[in-house]
Amino acid sequence: MWCHRLSHLQIRLQDLLRGRVTCWALQQLNFKSLFPLAIHWHHTASKSLNCVWRQHTDHFELQYANTVMRFDYVWLRDHCRSASCYNSKTHQRSLDTASVDLCIQPKTIRLDETTLFFTWPDGHVTRYDLDWLVKNSYEGQKQKVIQPRILWNAEIYQQAQVPSVDFQSFLETNEGLKNFLQNFLLYGIAFVENVPPTQEHTEKLAERISLIRETIYGRMWYFTSDFSRGDTAYTKLALDRHTDTTYFQEPCGIQVFHCLKHEGTGGRTLLVDGFYAAEQVLQKVPEEFELLSQVPLKHEYIENVGECHNHMIGVGPVLNVYPWNKELYLIR
Repeated sequence: MWCHRLSHLQIRLQDLLRGRVTCWALQQLNFKSLFPLAIHWHHTASKSLNCVWRQHTDHFELQYANTVMRFDYVWLRDHCRSASCYNSKTHQRSLDTASVDLCIQPKTIRLDETTLFFTWPDGHVTRYDLDWLVKNSYEGQKQKVIQPRILWNAEIYQQAQVPSVDFQSFLETNEGLKNFLQNFLLYGIAFVENVPPTQEHTEKLAERISLIRETIYGRMWYFTSDFSRGDTAYTKLALDRHTDTTYFQEPCGIQVFHCLKHEGTGGRTLLVDGFYAAEQVLQKVPEEFELLSQVPLKHEYIENVGECHNHMIGVGPVLNVYPWNKELYLIR
């Protein structure tokens, strides 16, 4: 009889893991009869809401929006958004995390519409919207894409016919800036037309986007093929596909290039979507994608020209991914 019950329980657990919530909820009385003291199941079902939760000794398990989530009680108490625990104007925690008992458990938990209320041993009440819990849960983060992208090669990008933004519109209107940022975030590149050919106007454009980082080259710099710096970019040699500033601990996120003057032939700009290339590696040889994303390398820049003496070292893998959802966010 006991073996039969264990087999029955295993089937129900498998159903739960497959997302068969309704089936599980209907059978929860059988489950309680097996372990009447150790488990507390609560089920709410309606046309608009299907929510199941379970109280454990040290954590709270919630099934909602097709997601099974786990929250430690310490985390739930520490992330309370009540006026005494959180400053909503500065978006900073007021509660002293060290004051929270590591073994804390709620006295009661109740659901009102789409809000869960936790009452703690000292009487303090924490309220959480169900959608907020999904958004901020580890399980929810695994399903969420941080930065949506459109991956492209030459054919895809040409067919997309991504429009450029006029300099005046970019500088003077929110719509122009919005169009530029949308293109940049989706494709990784964006173009601004009719920018006056001066370093000052280029700097003005860059400051419209973000703060300008101070580097070994300065904030803004002008370069030509005079080998004034120990870098191939200051020569007439062609540069093949590459990423810049790999030798920084935090490589540049946005680079702005403006050709102020061109004489002679050559000097064409070659642009490649590294994220598209990485996706091809992931699809064709996933074990090599894993290797490139897990093995850290030293990236160096060594310069000894004139008065410029620099040796920069940045450490990191070629492909940098978020550990919780494996999303690629940086390429060295």
